[in-house]
Amino acid sequence: MSRKRRHAKSKRPLAAPAEQQQLPLLDLRAVDLPLPSLPDTSRPADASIRSTRSIEFLLRALPGSWRAKTRDLLVLVRMDRPIGALLLLWPTWWALWLAANSAVPRWKYLIVFTIGVFVLRAAGCAMNDFADRKLDPLVKRTAGRPLAAGRVKPWEAVATFVVLCLAGFALVVAFTNRLTIELALVGAALAVVYPFTKRYTQLPQVVLGAAFGWGIPMAFAAITNGVPPVAWLLFAGNILFSVVYDTEYAMVDRDDDLRVGAKSTAILFGDADLPIIAILMATLLFTLLLVGQRAQLEWPWLAGLGGALVLFARQLWTMRWRQRDACFAAFRNNNWVGGVIWLGLVAALALQ
Repeated sequence: MSRKRRHAKSKRPLAAPAEQQQLPLLDLRAVDLPLPSLPDTSRPADASIRSTRSIEFLLRALPGSWRAKTRDLLVLVRMDRPIGALLLLWPTWWALWLAANSAVPRWKYLIVFTIGVFVLRAAGCAMNDFADRKLDPLVKRTAGRPLAAGRVKPWEAVATFVVLCLAGFALVVAFTNRLTIELALVGAALAVVYPFTKRYTQLPQVVLGAAFGWGIPMAFAAITNGVPPVAWLLFAGNILFSVVYDTEYAMVDRDDDLRVGAKSTAILFGDADLPIIAILMATLLFTLLLVGQRAQLEWPWLAGLGGALVLFARQLWTMRWRQRDACFAAFRNNNWVGGVIWLGLVAALALQ
């Protein structure tokens, strides 16, 4: 061996003992590595961030052991998505003001029917999730709902429905008349039937409009002890309104609904969805025009319908490419439609 090679070998470090050959542990707290993003199933995809924060704030008043279940039950009945209740509230308010034929109806009926709308909608949502408990986990937007995710049991959803129906019925019995009570029983039956219609008919939105618009004849029955023709005309208008906004809502899930076998008007209308929705919007406005004619409403009613026409046109333009977010935004915009029509009604009645 040459002298040069012996010198190179002498430069090699000696092998360290076994205990010194262990690699140092990596302190993950000191390294800013991107973590894989996981889907958040604790909150439904269509939940309102503002409403969710409000719920979290109110839950602070409860003991820690109660918060998780209470949160899940509130989400089950859509307290994190008040838009649905508002869409039911506006037509009910139309009926209250028309039945009272006054700029301000009696406070008793206003309070009872406003609370009743939220109770009925909450009960309907609990039954809807019970009916869809096997479908919702397969749909991206609904997979995070408490029942679909397993955080609420099916019997708890049914119990919630029963309790809410009893609470709503108690309100009707305590503050209204016999005719309204009889109509309330029909409304409860419609609320039970609706969630199951999407398995047997392509028109579940029509049944939805009848179920959640049943407060219209009830409002007339409570105030006038009767249900005049104008009430049924307004009820028909509400069914059209429900088909419009719930079809827009169903367009968000159309691909998933086709995959899992659910039925909806969005699937029924197919590529003709936007023209048909436009026709339904026009028919709704014409129906409300007839309501105003029968009730002899002044020009602000026409102004309210004109505002609704502008909003409907904006919805159709927003949905022109049928993108999910655009369809959902159009659905939410119907809250403004209901409010504009109500403002026109109040102003028209104030001029009488």
